[in-house]
Amino acid sequence: MNIALVHDYIREFGGAERVLRVLADMYPAAPIYTSFVDRRSNAYQEFKDKTIHESWVGKLFSFGRLYSPFRFMIPWVWAVHDLSPFDLVITSSSWYISRGFRIGSKTEVICYCHTPPRNLYGYQTAINWMGMKWGGSLVNAYAAVVNHFLRLYDFRTAQEPDRTKTKIVAGVDRFVVNSENVKRRVEKFYRRDAVVIYPPVMVREIVIKTKGTIRGHSFLIASRLVESKGLLEAATAAKKLGVKLRIVGSASGFSSIEKKLKDDFGGVVELLGQLTDQELWLEYAQAKGFMALAREEDFGMTVVEAMAAGTPVIAFNGGGFRETVVDGETGILIEDTDVPTLEKAFKRFDEIKWDKEKIQKQAGKFSREIFEEKIRKFVGNLTPRSSGASLSLNTGEG
Repeated sequence: MNIALVHDYIREFGGAERVLRVLADMYPAAPIYTSFVDRRSNAYQEFKDKTIHESWVGKLFSFGRLYSPFRFMIPWVWAVHDLSPFDLVITSSSWYISRGFRIGSKTEVICYCHTPPRNLYGYQTAINWMGMKWGGSLVNAYAAVVNHFLRLYDFRTAQEPDRTKTKIVAGVDRFVVNSENVKRRVEKFYRRDAVVIYPPVMVREIVIKTKGTIRGHSFLIASRLVESKGLLEAATAAKKLGVKLRIVGSASGFSSIEKKLKDDFGGVVELLGQLTDQELWLEYAQAKGFMALAREEDFGMTVVEAMAAGTPVIAFNGGGFRETVVDGETGILIEDTDVPTLEKAFKRFDEIKWDKEKIQKQAGKFSREIFEEKIRKFVGNLTPRSSGASLSLNTGEG
């Protein structure tokens, strides 16, 4: 089949971009369509070997951070892309929606949904517009109006395309999601069913790279430096309890977390900045434990990466962490992120004799190899529309 890939934007290289990179490797001839590309970013370095088509509308406000306040333009951003020549389009979609482009009557659209846009449905985000101190009620009113119309657009384009029209706007024929957690969101907000295929983690590579590494005495966090990841809670507990904490990651959006960590927790928290994958893998393996305190993480690839390095985790008992961490065997699940709860978690952590092989075995359930196998089976079970037959799909792959 003639295949195209679609992704929100190419600016940061996070979990969604790792999924896109694997899809691009699986379908090397497929071009990537996106809203805009930041050619100064580390994400662009990962995809500069691919053919990338930007939306000229998206490019207008891709500079700096304007892509967020100008998100009301999202429908126009995608409308300029014409993907009607393709048999299959696979979208990698989260908060920038990545739908609403033109397709042909024979084009099949699969959406790999990392999550419905968190900012539209009440989930904590990296940029909390409604809580901005500057701008006051004007910013709040703007965000409320924009989000209302984007929710309507998001729902409409999450339905199956209307192929009776002359100009067909892309909806979604089949949803694939990265976790049972996100599957429930898709059912709730879009009223659509979805197949769960966990995202690809480089488990085999991490195991090989970190073999023989000795664990140290500091806990590790790998995250964007934003409010929604529980970084301040972790730093507060670490300072009070005398626990050393190392954080890998860079600031994003309008977050002021980086300054707060430096100013208030400099003696306890060490900020390592952005590391290469192999540097990060070694940090996982050298850590005493890994911490993940986001309350509604969509999936949480870093937790699985840490386990692939044989490192036990302390994770909030919510979101995708519930699907990856086995309490008492590969980590500890906690019900809150306050100091008393974390104090009990650290104590319990020290009392458990962790089995590295058991931890790595659990991580193996979320490997890149399993992801590729399930995606290929999923795509292979589609009957092309050009054959004139109705589409068939074995949904037992999740």
